[in-house]
This record gives sequence, C-alpha cells and structure tokens, in this order.
Amino acid sequence: MKRFDTIYALRHYLQTVRHSGRRIGFVPTMGALHEGHLTLIAAARQGDRLPHPTSGLSQVGGEPVVPDLVVCSIFVNPAQFNNPDDLARYPRTVDEDCRMLEAAGCDVVFTPSVDEIYPDQPTLRLHFGELETTMEGAFRPGHFNGVGIVVAKLFNMVQPDVAYFGQKDLQQVAVVRRLIRDLSFPIELIRCDTIREADGLAMSSRNRLLSPEERQQATTLYQALSLARDLMHEDRSPAQAKAAVIDLFAHRPAFRLEYVEVVNADSLHPVIEQQAPGQTAICLAAQLGKVRLIDNIVF
Repeated sequence: MKRFDTIYALRHYLQTVRHSGRRIGFVPTMGALHEGHLTLIAAARQGDRLPHPTSGLSQVGGEPVVPDLVVCSIFVNPAQFNNPDDLARYPRTVDEDCRMLEAAGCDVVFTPSVDEIYPDQPTLRLHFGELETTMEGAFRPGHFNGVGIVVAKLFNMVQPDVAYFGQKDLQQVAVVRRLIRDLSFPIELIRCDTIREADGLAMSSRNRLLSPEERQQATTLYQALSLARDLMHEDRSPAQAKAAVIDLFAHRPAFRLEYVEVVNADSLHPVIEQQAPGQTAICLAAQLGKVRLIDNIVF
C-alpha cells in the first residue's frame, strides 16, 4: 500500500494510474477506522453497489464499476465541526488505521495535514437547499458547507470513477449526491449498508468516546429505530411511529433526543405514509453524555 501526505505526490501517482486506463474507487474517511469503514474498502474492491445507483450516473447496462485501484483518505476536517471541543476529542489513530487499510487490501492512503488541505481559510460557501434546514442541517448550522468543501477538494485531488459512502450518515450521502449532480462530477456514488455491532449499535468512530455504561445505553438508538419500523410495518402512520420514539426517549434520562424523522430515503423529504420498499428511512440523533450519536434505518 502506498501512502501520500501531499496533494502533489498523490496527483502525480494517480495521473499515471488514469493514463494506464485503470479505474479508481475512493473511500473518504476521518480515520479512527472500524469494520464499517473496511466494508467500504471491500465494496470498492468487489465493485459492490445498490441495485439502483444513488448518483444517477449509472454505468451502461447497469453493470457495476469494479475499480482497479482503491484510494482511502484519512483527514479530520475542521471545517465541518461546529464545536471546537468535539473536534479536539475526535479520535486520531492514523498509524493503526493504515495497518487496517493495508490488511483490507487498500492500494493508496492519503493522509494530508490541515495546512495541506487548507493553505488558506476557504471563503467559498456551499448551500444545499432544504438539506440545510432539516435534521443534521438544523442542529449543525454550517456543517454541510464544511462537508461539501472538503469532499469537493478530495474529488478534485483523487478524480475517482466511483466513491463509496456509508448509509449511517444518510444525510451526508444526500449532500454528496447533490454536490456530484450540481457540479457535474463524473463520479458514481455508492451508498453502502450500515454495519452494526452484535447488539445493534451502528459502528461509529465516536463510539470510542463512550464510557462502558454509556456504551450499554447507546443500544437505545437501534431499539428506537426498530420500534418505529415495526409500528410502520403494522400500518401505523409515520406520526405515530415518531411519537413512540419520543415517548421511549422520555423514559431514558441519560439521553437528549434532538430529532426523529420519517423521510424519503433519497430526497430526505418528510413522508406522511410509507413509500415503495427501500424508500422510507427513519432517522434520529441524540446526545448521550458528551457524545452525539446518529443512526437511521431504511426499510
């Protein structure tokens, strides 16, 4: 596995890759890697994708792109953190991450410094319409501008054919999809399933920040999502499912529920009735101690 710390070195190497006709798969991360990240690497190695591509840039005949080379970036992006303390606490384990990536079959890892990515403070501002005013956008103002800036930068540096993102950050997937469409990046976006622990907790780098007691309590998120899903399978309305989740968290004083929404899985527009299979998502976010957790299920 090759490791690059500078944009120049990365571009120089990937230019030879593209000139040889090889296709590039890209997995952007903020490090502190876990099994969920490694499944994105595996998906890139195997050319896995959803039956319906999320970018609208499908291949001719619907055949999946199988990248010839897989690139992963590790960069804790300060521009997407609203809280400086949250940025300071975010786990950084680059050497361990690189060992995991090499074992998983990653070909190239890009580990730039903040100064390398942001030699000057960016003045460009990106706005993602209604995605800025709902769920994560409402509770983390400016967050998606930071996400959009760094993803656009990384796309320009790597110039991948396919990019892989995890479903756990479903709203981020919608933001990146909008970025690809509006800026005409020739990239296919693949949304990969959330990977969970045995007790249902969605794998996340932030889970490392939970105390042992909080780690046990954190399973409440998946319990709440499962409750809402089961109610809707019983033909209860989205409003009734949301009310049940709110009531559940009312009896969990360790949590502060920020939101629970039932939305279209692609547009993230609120829904008042169930959609076609695979098109309804239940999303929530809650604060547990000093750690903010998000999760969702698509059903």
